[in-house]
Amino acid sequence: MNNKTISSALISVFSKDGLEPIVKKLNDLNVTIYSTGGTEKFIKDLGIDVVPVEDVTSYPSILGGRVKTLHPKVFGGILNRQNHDGDVAELKEFDIPQIDVVIVDLYPFEKTVASGASNQDIIEKIDIGGISLIRAAAKNYADVTCVSSVDDYAEFLDLLETKNGETSEEDRKQFAAKAFNVSSHYDSAIFNYFNQNHEIPSLKISENKGKVLRYGENPHQKGFFFGDFDEIFTKLHGKELSYNNLLDVDAAVNLMLEFKNDAPTFAVLKHNNACGLAQRDTLHQAYLDALAGDPVSAFGGVLISNTEIDVATAEEIHKLFCEVVIAPSFSDEALEILKGKKNRILLILKDIEMPQTNVRSCLNGILVQDRNNITDTLEGLKPVTKTTATSNELDDLIFASKICKHTKSNTIVLAKNKQLCASGTGQTSRVDALNQAIHKAQSFNFDLKGAVMASDAFFPFPDCVEIANNAGITAVIQPGGSIKDQLSIDYCNENNVAMVMTGTRHFKH
Repeated sequence: MNNKTISSALISVFSKDGLEPIVKKLNDLNVTIYSTGGTEKFIKDLGIDVVPVEDVTSYPSILGGRVKTLHPKVFGGILNRQNHDGDVAELKEFDIPQIDVVIVDLYPFEKTVASGASNQDIIEKIDIGGISLIRAAAKNYADVTCVSSVDDYAEFLDLLETKNGETSEEDRKQFAAKAFNVSSHYDSAIFNYFNQNHEIPSLKISENKGKVLRYGENPHQKGFFFGDFDEIFTKLHGKELSYNNLLDVDAAVNLMLEFKNDAPTFAVLKHNNACGLAQRDTLHQAYLDALAGDPVSAFGGVLISNTEIDVATAEEIHKLFCEVVIAPSFSDEALEILKGKKNRILLILKDIEMPQTNVRSCLNGILVQDRNNITDTLEGLKPVTKTTATSNELDDLIFASKICKHTKSNTIVLAKNKQLCASGTGQTSRVDALNQAIHKAQSFNFDLKGAVMASDAFFPFPDCVEIANNAGITAVIQPGGSIKDQLSIDYCNENNVAMVMTGTRHFKH
């Protein structure tokens, strides 16, 4: 078992939160405590004996505290192998104390970066002594216990109390694994700060918060989520989110951010695509018109609003089986209504910025790209036809373009009066996408006369504008850029269809 009884401990921490009960328990177990600086004072103020590291090294803290524990007598006490006769002899020869426990945390580098501090302040929060102590103690887990985070204090205290100061090799190995998690995450954060422009072609991703999901995309697949969910949402009610829930929630949030601070807007999503979306004077009407876009697909969907959900809207939502409802807030009465279904997940979306980088697995590696931060605007539109779009058509074109940007390619979006009529999603042919959208819109009794069409990429031939025109569509928005753009323009000119180009493609694979 290779059990060890703790007889000495080195404690040097930035944060003292939660440290007191550990120090008192170590003292009760007659453990010799070594410490430095502020931690040493903290322990003395508790009335507990502590040996300054300077008394061990015969060397003061120098360079404004940059060098305190970086000394052979400290690291020799940590790295020696207790079953190695040569190491034991050298400890005695050089008067090096045996150290059984190292309790240390690291300067708050990430918090300092996030605070907007100056470069110099950030550099000073790159820990040297602490990270070295963690690596040394974790490496020598055969003899040493390394407690590297405030998050592990409770577990360590429980170990002291239940085992009366004795540790097994398995205990120490588990703490070592936690320590290397801390050190690798810390170094990744530092590297990413220095490599913000990706000049070094290396990717470091480290997430310390993770949870096991019920399963992955299908029940036979394992699933995990790594990230700080609570940074983005406050969960008010419902069951645990699944892998597929999280994908749909991600799609919903990214889509609705396009309508942030707009008039009341409501969207219904299924399999990462909007199946209904409308913008109205009231949220209640926006929900009803979003639902009308595809009431069949809405079953079991994810719902999202850009404004507080009120009683009238909640009463309508409550009639529908849906997995998740997301909003910036819920009125008290609306919340009570929606809590009527015990499994319905209710989330408050906080005022956040989404990550500026998209990451996904590919083959035996990873694809990384910048977030698609371009949203088409009225000012950026280039009219290319003799017929010009009306004011209402222009508003609908921008509305449709926002939806198109967040719909799987190839995609065509049809909209009218700021209501999604239908989308053709994930098709291998743009003509198929258009025909799918028209068929779907007509199946739900939408009158497409005067509707608009958005395409996520250019038209290589005029067939799409011809099909759209025959269905009653009067205005089109597309990126342009085909060598045969003029063919589509000519058709529109001959048939009084307005077309604008954006110059920006919005593929979403």
